[in-house]
Amino acid sequence: MFQRLAALLLLSTSFVMPTHAQQQQQQPQTDLARTQLSVGLYKIDTQIAQTSQQREIGLMFRKTMPQAEGMIFVFEQPATQCFWMRNTLLPLTAAFVADDGRIVNLVDMQPLTENSHCSEEPVRYVLEMNQGWFAKKNIKKGAKLGGELFSATKR
Repeated sequence: MFQRLAALLLLSTSFVMPTHAQQQQQQPQTDLARTQLSVGLYKIDTQIAQTSQQREIGLMFRKTMPQAEGMIFVFEQPATQCFWMRNTLLPLTAAFVADDGRIVNLVDMQPLTENSHCSEEPVRYVLEMNQGWFAKKNIKKGAKLGGELFSATKR
């Protein structure tokens, strides 16, 4: 009888108390490697999300992000990339970027939604910035990003 009660108590607390892993996942990731990107005269301090777990968390749970910062998602090979905003608190613009740094398309994304936003052609990179950053700088589809990431993938 005591064993059943203990098992029931343990089971019920597992639904109420988040696990350590769940608590960690609700923290923004701010310790990723960084790289400098440029577009026109503008410099961007960019976090690099390159593992599947880093890409999955992305900018989730972030409450603020400086205007000249962003996050670039790096995939192993070009493909149609689709993003959503579950658990993402900031309105963002996604720039889907080809291997040569060319912006294939730009998409504004609303916070806390599960709407799918996809690249118009296969890409290896997706750069997320605060919504409106590209528009304020008059950066449009076809603009080229510069930086070591794009130099390394030139063939």
